[in-house]
Amino acid sequence: MTYSLSTGICQRLHNATPNEDELFNGSHTLQVLSLKKVGKQTENTNLPTDRYRIVLSDGVHFLQAMLATQLNEMIVEKHLTRYSIVCVERLSCNYVQEKRLIIIMALRIIGQEDKKFGEPVSIDASLSEAPTPAPERPLQQSTFQPVIPTAQPVSRSLPKSNWHPIEGLSPYQNNWTIKARVTQKSELKHYSNARGEGKLFNVTFMDETGEIRATAFNQIAEALYPRLEEGKVYYVSKGKVNLAKKKFSNVMNDFEISLEKQAEVEECLETTNLPMIKYSFVSLAELQELTKDSTCDIIAILKEYSDVSEITSRATNRTMKKRELTLVDKSGFSVRLTLWGNQAENFKPDEQSPVIAFKGVKVGDFGGRSLGMIASSTMTQNPDIPESHALRGWYDSSGSGSTFQSHNASGGSFSGAGGSGFNRSEIKPLLEMKLEANRIPESEEKPVYFSTRAMVMHVRGENIAYPACETCNKKIVEDGGSWRCDKCDKTLSGPTYRYIMSFAVSDHTGQLWFQGFNDVGDAVFGKTANEVIEIKERDDAQYNLLLAKACCQSYNFLLRAKRDSYNDNSRIRYGVSRILPLNYKEECDALLNLMDTPWGQQGLKTESNNMVY
Repeated sequence: MTYSLSTGICQRLHNATPNEDELFNGSHTLQVLSLKKVGKQTENTNLPTDRYRIVLSDGVHFLQAMLATQLNEMIVEKHLTRYSIVCVERLSCNYVQEKRLIIIMALRIIGQEDKKFGEPVSIDASLSEAPTPAPERPLQQSTFQPVIPTAQPVSRSLPKSNWHPIEGLSPYQNNWTIKARVTQKSELKHYSNARGEGKLFNVTFMDETGEIRATAFNQIAEALYPRLEEGKVYYVSKGKVNLAKKKFSNVMNDFEISLEKQAEVEECLETTNLPMIKYSFVSLAELQELTKDSTCDIIAILKEYSDVSEITSRATNRTMKKRELTLVDKSGFSVRLTLWGNQAENFKPDEQSPVIAFKGVKVGDFGGRSLGMIASSTMTQNPDIPESHALRGWYDSSGSGSTFQSHNASGGSFSGAGGSGFNRSEIKPLLEMKLEANRIPESEEKPVYFSTRAMVMHVRGENIAYPACETCNKKIVEDGGSWRCDKCDKTLSGPTYRYIMSFAVSDHTGQLWFQGFNDVGDAVFGKTANEVIEIKERDDAQYNLLLAKACCQSYNFLLRAKRDSYNDNSRIRYGVSRILPLNYKEECDALLNLMDTPWGQQGLKTESNNMVY
């Protein structure tokens, strides 16, 4: 394949100033000549996350840059290699000792070559120390710790473009200035220990390359607290960089800043090139995949909120104020999020049902899944980001009339259409489940719920889906070339097919027939009912192959067992309320946990009792 490199772009980057947004946010096609790890010196050294130096060529010149750490996975997974052709989509330019430091923030791999294009040369003598490596040399970790040049001290006569990236801070630097946004500021807290009493507060600073936590104590805390405001951008210098105390922070940085007496903080009044808060959103439905006490970013609609209430902490016996928010999103789920202290008292929606973005909220397991604000969490109403606009459009057009599910308390799974959710600790084999279901009295109208694990053995393909109304999901009938929904009393141009499945499953104890609807078919086939019906009507052989591929797959099922009558015969019908593909990590963790129970230890006790000493 022929690629056209962006000739001349290395020269432009070498001469660029930090305000050239069009250049740094444009798309440039370049070739990777070299990748070199410049991270930890030894396994026992407490240094930051591995960094990669990258040499890029436009076919005429080459220059050095650093790869942002969020792109490391592309190298680890061997997607980004030597001679890769890439489209660099976003860069950051910073100054270190009056030299440009280019950081690649986003790139896309276009293709792979086995040799370099042209005979590129170094952009200037300062880069001649990084020649194109010999073809035989593989990518390997550097055996020495590189010395990263330190930033010049901030001077009122120097332009404010001479700032240092947060991602490049380390304890080995003394003179640096960062330009960063305050994304979180804690309350001014009082503490008491063996050395006396004092005050402290912490803030989280963020720029394009990362974030870092900073803490101020006593007099400097009193001086800086009123000057630092969430959302504003500041120049910060002369702080001390130390190893981060991870138990006090969830900020993704191996270092933190101590703001001592010599620290300088000045508000940035520029209106261009300002760092923005970066999010990594998960949907409310995905909370089931997150572990308790982990943190995440979410964006959701505020459905409702409670008044402020007070509770007494059992750990400290102190009274705390709290307020609970109910949040919903496009995934069809809702979750409760708790605000504490001043945030709870001062919370006020900007409008009815605002969009709220949360960064770094803590995942709890109360009621299945819940969320809570912690000291380092941030909350922004109606942020000016694409995700916010998309969520607002969805809610205003259709979401406000939707119904939402909540996470239940059964192992982080979801509730079905009534009853409890799938519970791994209560899994029953098919035979045991069948025996219990057969004991359901004929007069009993309420269903009984079971959790089980089984393999799909056969899917009936005759009537696998029905033509449905896209509004009410009821069956519609064809009427003279069009389709009619009697419930909605309207004529439709065509149906939306929905699954109505009957399939046999088995485990080591026996076999049963289950019935399932649309979500079950989506999970079993990985296709919509419309797609499956189109295959069925077009090609019988391909349809039969699709049915065969759906077999021999295991799932966790939440079942709704209920007695009904068919042709005057009483029988038990097993309807699938929830189908979950196996998560093998969770299954292995469950087996390991089982080994720690008395049941899992009984063999060890027997062996111990039989040992001869």
